[in-house]
Amino acid sequence: MADSSARSKHPYGIRVEVLELLTVIALVGLVALTTPRASCAQASGPPTAGATIDTTLEAGEADAVAPKRRLVKWNEYDGPITTARFGYGFVYDIASYTQDEASRQQFSMPTDHGLRDFRVLFKGRFKTQRGLSWTMGIMYDGTDEDWHFRQTGVQVDLPELSGRVFVGRTKEGYSQSKVMVGYYILNIERAQTLDAFIPILADGIKYMGYYPRQSVFLNLGYFWDGMSEKEKFALYDNQAVVRLGWQPILSEAEQKVLHVAVMARSSTPDEGKIRLKSKPGAWLAPNFLDTGTLTSDESHTFGLEANYRSGSWLFAGEYDWQDLKVAGGGTPMFHGGEVSATWLITGEVRPYNKLGGFYNQVTPKKSIFEGGRGALETTLGFTYNDFEDGSIDGGKFWRVTPMLKWYLSEYIGFEAAYGYGELDRFGLTGRTHFFQGRFWTIL
Repeated sequence: MADSSARSKHPYGIRVEVLELLTVIALVGLVALTTPRASCAQASGPPTAGATIDTTLEAGEADAVAPKRRLVKWNEYDGPITTARFGYGFVYDIASYTQDEASRQQFSMPTDHGLRDFRVLFKGRFKTQRGLSWTMGIMYDGTDEDWHFRQTGVQVDLPELSGRVFVGRTKEGYSQSKVMVGYYILNIERAQTLDAFIPILADGIKYMGYYPRQSVFLNLGYFWDGMSEKEKFALYDNQAVVRLGWQPILSEAEQKVLHVAVMARSSTPDEGKIRLKSKPGAWLAPNFLDTGTLTSDESHTFGLEANYRSGSWLFAGEYDWQDLKVAGGGTPMFHGGEVSATWLITGEVRPYNKLGGFYNQVTPKKSIFEGGRGALETTLGFTYNDFEDGSIDGGKFWRVTPMLKWYLSEYIGFEAAYGYGELDRFGLTGRTHFFQGRFWTIL
């Protein structure tokens, strides 16, 4: 990784810890591949498993969770009190860059590779009359080389309120891209504005409602940092979040979805200070956008999102704004968004979860382990970001990114992306070519 450490390394420069983790993943994957599996009819589980519109939402659904098809049985437990399922997630990134002279003056960006994260996941459902599910995630963060709790908590079904409530550590519910599992997002990374404005997790309570007559979903959440003060994502003392979405087209027969949503959030920056910063769509790169630390005790975020899926095609877009009330007066505003077009070349359809208003993992028609070719998905994305206002020079950045994803199965994938971006900052306009690769696996 870019920040060299004193930890032991392999002669070729790869950390011994990474090699150990890769070995563990390989062994687990070997067991998974050699364990007898049910037939396709048996593996599909509930009737909705093969549908393109999902109607289930349990605790941990919008985090890294095991595929819906039952690929193995050894990781499942059916006890007298609760069910339990064990899984894991693993992501490894590599990136290289070609910079013009202005870009080199702005940042030094050597070729790099590193373990993005390794997570162990548990989830289950209590055998109670009222629906009650639970989830727990523990992740090794490759950035700070430490373990952290991910989405962890309990979810209670509340049919009386046309929804369910989650209590614990979870995603705020702002933005489809931010709610989606990071392994399954449409582009190589989330938009720069989202990474700067919205923390990946928060501790609190969240209501998720769905109203089928109107085809409307609603997320309401309130979060605070009482138990997460030392976590990287604890950028705010507290925040209230709302996301309201409408699905005017929702057809399983035609495999079509039209989704529009608005979201808003009001927050109090941690200890009266905030710093909005973001990488250029490459996790191993430095922060291209950075407002510096600002003194502020109030912040508001607003966003619009829309997407349309027709069979193997998916078109999506989002734009967000965030303002701050800074000391001494003034309310600077920063904004940006992304648009993308995605096509599953091999004919699969990316499933949509209507209760949560997000897209899930791609399941190949026939994985390479079943003698098939897996699934191929190509995406063309564009992001634009403006972190400048008055005397605040956080930079302006845009990037266009074509990429290709190969899903060997629904739980193993490779990604390759090329990006071309332009950064206006430090009185310079730097242009950079990005070359990125990724391997991920999830069970």
